[in-house]
Parts: sequence; C-alpha cells; structure tokens
Amino acid sequence: MTEAPDTMALSSLPEDGEGPRIITFGCRLNTFESEVMRAHAGKAGLSDAIIVNTCAVTGEAVRQARQSIRKARRENPDANITVTGCAAQIDPKAFADMPEVTRVLGNEEKLRLSSFTKPDDARIAVDDIMTVTKSTRHSVDGLTGRARAYVQVQTGCDHRCTFCIIPFGRGNSRSVPINEVVEQVQRLVGNGYREVVLTGVDITSYGPDLAGDPTLGMLCGRILSGNPDLERLRISSIDSVEVDETLFELIANEPRLMPHLHLSLQSGDNMILKRMKRRHTREEAIAFCHRVREARPEIVFGADIIAGFPTETDAMFEQSMALVEECGLTYLHVFPYSPRPETPAARMPQLNGTIIKDRASQLRALGEKRLAAFLAAHVGRTEKVLMERAHEGRTENFAMVKFAEALPPGTLQTVRLVDATAKHLIGELAR
Repeated sequence: MTEAPDTMALSSLPEDGEGPRIITFGCRLNTFESEVMRAHAGKAGLSDAIIVNTCAVTGEAVRQARQSIRKARRENPDANITVTGCAAQIDPKAFADMPEVTRVLGNEEKLRLSSFTKPDDARIAVDDIMTVTKSTRHSVDGLTGRARAYVQVQTGCDHRCTFCIIPFGRGNSRSVPINEVVEQVQRLVGNGYREVVLTGVDITSYGPDLAGDPTLGMLCGRILSGNPDLERLRISSIDSVEVDETLFELIANEPRLMPHLHLSLQSGDNMILKRMKRRHTREEAIAFCHRVREARPEIVFGADIIAGFPTETDAMFEQSMALVEECGLTYLHVFPYSPRPETPAARMPQLNGTIIKDRASQLRALGEKRLAAFLAAHVGRTEKVLMERAHEGRTENFAMVKFAEALPPGTLQTVRLVDATAKHLIGELAR
C-alpha cells in the first residue's frame, strides 16, 4: 500500500445540493471513484441515495465507516444506503448484516453503470477481485468541491507487505493506458483545473501489464507534453525504490511537476522492513532523499510510518525517529499499527496497545516540530498558491496557506507569506 489514506470521512453533495450523497473514506483513489459513482447514480436517478465508500487500511477506518453508516440511517430513515469500497470488498457479509445497509457493492461492481441503472435483487454484489485483469477506463469532468483534480492511473497491488490487506480489496496491479490518462487530463484542463494529481494504489508499479512496458516516468512525460496548458502535475504516494530514471529526471528538472513527494517508508529499521516484506532498506531510503534533494533543493518529502509494528523494540523505533531527520521529512502520516485479519503480521508477536499509542504520539510530535520549522522558514517568501477554498490554498510544496481576504477557489495566486503558525502559513496577495 503506497497511496496515503486519510481515514476521516469526506461527505459531499453536488454543488446544487441535489443528487446522491457520497461519504468517502480513505485514499485519493477512493475520492476519484466516488465521483464516478456520483455520475452513475445521477444517471440512474438515485437522487436520494447515500453511498458509503469504505477504507480497510486500518481497523479504525473500518470502525469509522460502520459508525458513519449508523449515523446516516438515523438521520435518513428512508434512504437507500449502499456500502462499497475496500472494507466492503474484503468482508461484504459484515456490512450486509448491518440492518442499516440496503446493498453492498464490490470495488469493481461500484464502477459499473449497470450496478446503478439495472441493479439485481442480490443484497451483496461482490465478485472475486483477483479475477480482474484489466483497468477499465473511467472519466470524470471534475471533483465536486475540489480545486485540484485526481486522475486514476493504476489500481491494485502485486506486492504482499505483511501488514497490508489492501491487495485483497483492490486485486492485482492494473494500469490505465497512457493515451486514456492523457485524454482524461486534457478534459480536466479544458474544464479549468490548474492542478492534476495522479493516483492509484501503487503508482510506481505502473506499466508492466501494458504493451511496451511503459513506466510512471514515461506516463508523466506524456501527460506534460500532451497538456501544455496544465500548470501543475502532482504525484501521490510512491515507493522510492521503484522510481525509474525518466521519472527522476522529471522530478529534478520539470518545474510543472510539483516539488513534493510522499514516500511509502513505513519504518526506519532494516529488520522491521524485512519483517514487513518491504522492498527497500533504510540506507536506500536515505540515499534516495539525498539524491533528489541534491538535484532539486526545494523538494519537500512526506512519508507514511507505522508505529508499533509487531516485534518492534525501543531501539528499532528510535531508528524510525532518526529516519525522519536523516531523510529530511516534513509531512508525516503516522499509523499506529493495527492487525488486519488474515495478514502475516497479525500472527506475529503483538505489542501492548499503550506502547503503540505512545510511539505514534512521539512520531507525530516530531512531525509537528519539523512542519512548524519548515513553515517558519518560508515567512517572507513570495510563492504561487492554488486556492482550495475562499480563505486557504496550497503552495507548490503543499504547504497550507490561509488568508484573511476571500479569493476565488481554483485560481492560482501570487502571494507573500507574511507569518506562520505551527500548522499553516499566513499569506497576502502580492500587489
């Protein structure tokens, strides 16, 4: 799993307030797929439907989804509630057994128009995701309420990290052909989007299932050359060990490819990495960050790190803390380890929950300290900010900037960074 999830739910309606309500948990790929489902449900006339798009990356994500379903039913006693996403794919019966749920759709089924226009009578419509061998094209005109657009370039994962259940929710790795991605980006740019984010489950594994064995770097190059009006291209979580040389050259030299990379690191200790069945070592992660920063000094790194993986000793945990400094990480996405059913790590000797929470707290505190220092160092600079909402936007390196005056969402503004808090910068229009 390399796509960084956000287990908080995002609940959205179309801008006119009509149409199906989508409650989305998890990663950017889920957000993109929720937009596909919104279009399908709209064509089917399901204006009063509620669709819950779940995540399974942690036990907490599943708990939050179930809680959200119960709340949705309390607030909407007569609504049709459809549950889908990774948690539903992995354990459909658990959701079908909830009295609040009308129907359960699998991750492949949720993307079919017929699942909404011609639903059958089955309470559960979930097939074996491992039998799916190709990625089906899905186009969207935009993402409701979002200033940047997400484009799916890949889904599934062929790796089997010992802590991760996501391959069983997403299936094996499937890539979207380059020409289809380029056309989708053209459509979004034509609709006024200034920034596009490439998303998937394991996007650095892009290409080997396609003719010609293209790479993620080749895909990014074609997107940029085929979309000269695209002002910002951003890539989501990557496995640094899988970065191809073409992608590295773009990261180093292409100003439209944003100087912000989120790395799937998970741990800073080599023994834990081995037990996780990761594909990189501590030394390789550090070397990658140093190499990229030397080529592009303004680059900013984020990373996923798991706290309290089974068998992790105090010394091993300290290696993860040290890695934050040695890689120069700014944005930390910290996961307190939680055992996922049927994964090898769930059968390993588990740590006490209090220890796990304490280690996660220490990592988050270190991340907060590094972010605050990073933001403070930007005060006085002038930068381009993509407005996400009327009073806030993001710099090229993904720093949040807030404004006293309202500015049009979706626009790029040249701003002066006049102050900083521990979590965001404060900006003013450069006049």
